[in-house]
Amino acid sequence: MSSHNKSSSLSHQGQVAKLTLSKNGIEQSFEFPILSGTLGPDVLDIRELYTQTGYLTYDPGFTSTASCESAITFVDGEKGLLLHRGYTIQELATHCDFLEVAYLLLYGEIPNQSQKIDFEQNIITHTMLHEQLINFYQGFRRDAHPMAIMVGVVGALSSFYHDSLDLKDPEQRELASYRLIAKMPSIAAMAYKYSVGQPFVYPRNNLRYAENFLHMMFALPSYDYQINKTIAQAINKIFILHADHEQNASTSTVRLAGSSAANPFACIASGIASLWGPAHGGANEAVLNMLKEIGTKDQIPEYLKRAKDRNDSFRLMGFGHRVYKNFDPRAVVLKESCHQVLDALGVKKDPLFDLAMELEKIALQDEYFIEKKLFPNVDFYSGIILQAIGIPVSMFTVLFAVARTVGWVSQWREMIGDPVQKIGRPRQRYIGSMQRPFIALKER
Repeated sequence: MSSHNKSSSLSHQGQVAKLTLSKNGIEQSFEFPILSGTLGPDVLDIRELYTQTGYLTYDPGFTSTASCESAITFVDGEKGLLLHRGYTIQELATHCDFLEVAYLLLYGEIPNQSQKIDFEQNIITHTMLHEQLINFYQGFRRDAHPMAIMVGVVGALSSFYHDSLDLKDPEQRELASYRLIAKMPSIAAMAYKYSVGQPFVYPRNNLRYAENFLHMMFALPSYDYQINKTIAQAINKIFILHADHEQNASTSTVRLAGSSAANPFACIASGIASLWGPAHGGANEAVLNMLKEIGTKDQIPEYLKRAKDRNDSFRLMGFGHRVYKNFDPRAVVLKESCHQVLDALGVKKDPLFDLAMELEKIALQDEYFIEKKLFPNVDFYSGIILQAIGIPVSMFTVLFAVARTVGWVSQWREMIGDPVQKIGRPRQRYIGSMQRPFIALKER
């Protein structure tokens, strides 16, 4: 259909939306169902839009498109609300450990005592990697980015665990889920150890999830790493706060890959690749780079002035959020942990952390940032915590991937069980050449 001389209007009539299209003075009306969720805006069911009207929607970034139905996570950016299966992120991060939240995302309810014990045992059983994977690591350059290693190793898991690739078998789907959640910290820690030339450290079944990750990261055959409870609790909170965040870029990537019935390890590898992008998983690294650029506390007023200037390219990283228009509920939880970690490690005299705390203090009192609701977000505090613990910047997004794996797996499992889900096939608005005759080489 021609795109010239057309207009549209939309009106609601009960649970049906009436769409009136006018082309060349001729009007046609179409009706589409309005679907309601338990929370959030209603959605217009346009699955028959093209069939009935010959039109497609145009929505770059899919910012106005609901690609699926999900009962896992709900985000309300205006209210600063993040719910997992109906529970606020503040409650979960305060009262649960990471594997309790993982169970909740996977199965829909917080586990009771026996369910928690069984689930933890199932995860512990699968923390070890196939020994041949150690040889796989040797194929990477020593200076390879840990996220590049993560993409390769997670994708390679499908060649080691053939007994969990049948998507039609619920038991195999569950086994693949357990393996991914259990092995991701081991894969991440090995990526770090390989990058610094240290021997790999095997997981220990007597440690909890976050503690085990820290042990594999920092222990050495010659050094018995002593786990600091404050640090372990902070990592546990970081994992919980990053476990899932609705239909973001990496989660949508996992769902899109999974819609073709790709094996689960390949789907999660695709999510890691998407997360690697600096516009998605690298924000906490950008916070540290910004702090280094500011340099000293006496420069803060100048940089805040620049941040308010629309014509200045400088941006205050770690403040505000694309989704949360009021405040980031995850930052409320992590702020306390940040200060606890700095106190426990005695690094408040460190210039970088001193600068960060001063920036936080000044920005929270500045009328401009208060009016614009540009409060510190989860990336501001997580970057400071990870830096204080001694985790290198190159590993920041890796920790994000470790945490988000449970969300990806939960979303993948939900998608596999959704009877109306189809293989993803976005359409386009073509703006290229019309059909034209081919010119032979000797005539060009």
